Amino acid sequence: MADIDFTAQSTIVTGASSGIGAAFARALAKRGSDVILVARRLDRLQDLASELERDHGVRATPIALDLSRPGAGPALAGEVAARGLTVTGLVNNAGFGTDGPFHEEDPDRLRDEIAVDVANLVDISRAFIEPLRQAGCGILVNVASLAAYAPGPDMAVYSACKAFVLSFTEALWFESRSSGLRVLSLAPGLTRTEFFDDLAGGAYAGSYQTPEQVVEAGLRSLDRGNRRPSLVSGRRNALAAGLGRFFTRRRAVLLSGMISARSRNTSATPAAPAHP
Repeated sequence: MADIDFTAQSTIVTGASSGIGAAFARALAKRGSDVILVARRLDRLQDLASELERDHGVRATPIALDLSRPGAGPALAGEVAARGLTVTGLVNNAGFGTDGPFHEEDPDRLRDEIAVDVANLVDISRAFIEPLRQAGCGILVNVASLAAYAPGPDMAVYSACKAFVLSFTEALWFESRSSGLRVLSLAPGLTRTEFFDDLAGGAYAGSYQTPEQVVEAGLRSLDRGNRRPSLVSGRRNALAAGLGRFFTRRRAVLLSGMISARSRNTSATPAAPAHP
C-alpha cells in the first residue's frame, strides 16, 4: 500500500477543540492535510483554525456541532456540502465519560454519553464512509479507549461504549480492506486532557501519555499501511489490554473493579486532568 499523501487530504476531526482531537488536527495539518474541525465550542475551533492556517498553510474549517443531539451525520454532511468541501478522511474523537455506580447516574447524562460516544459516531461514519471509500487514499480513525478491553465497574456505560467502538471499527477495517481506505481503532490509556473534568471521581493514578504521543502512535500505525484494525497506545497499556485473555470473565471483572478503586483519588493523582 502506498504512503498517504496528506497534502491531497481533507480530514474531519471531531472533538477538535482540545486534547487528542486538537493534537490530531495539528499533526494532520503539519503533514499538509486540510482539516474540518468539529466540536461545540466555536471560539476554540476558530482559534485553532487560525493557528493551523498560519503555521501550516492548510485550509482549516471550524464547524460548531452538538454531538449529543440526534442526526449528527446528516447535519455535518450538510454543513460540509454547503462549504463546498470534499472529505477524504475522518477522525471520530469526540467523547466523554461518566463515573459512579450505575444506579446513581443521571439518566439524561447517560443518554448524552451514548449519543456522543456511540450513536453519532456511527451516524457520522455512515454519512461519510462512501466518499471515504471512493477516495481510496485517506483514513478513518475511531478513538476508543483502554477501557474497551475490560468491563468497567463504576464506568459501566463508558467502558461498554468504547467496547462498541472497538468492535465496530475492527469490522469496518475488514470491510474496507480492498478500498484503499485505512481504518484504525485507536485506544489511549491515561492521557493528559480535559476528560476528567466531567468525572465525579476525579483523575486516576498511573502513567500518563500526552495527546501528542497518542496521535503519533496512531499515525505511525497508519503509515505502515492497513495491516492492523486496532492499536492500544503505549506499551504498558497494550500489555494491560492483553491481560484479559488470560482470565475468566468473572476474574476480569473483579480485577478491573479492584484496580479502578485503588487508582482513584490517591495522592499520586496528577495535577492535570486526563483521558483514559
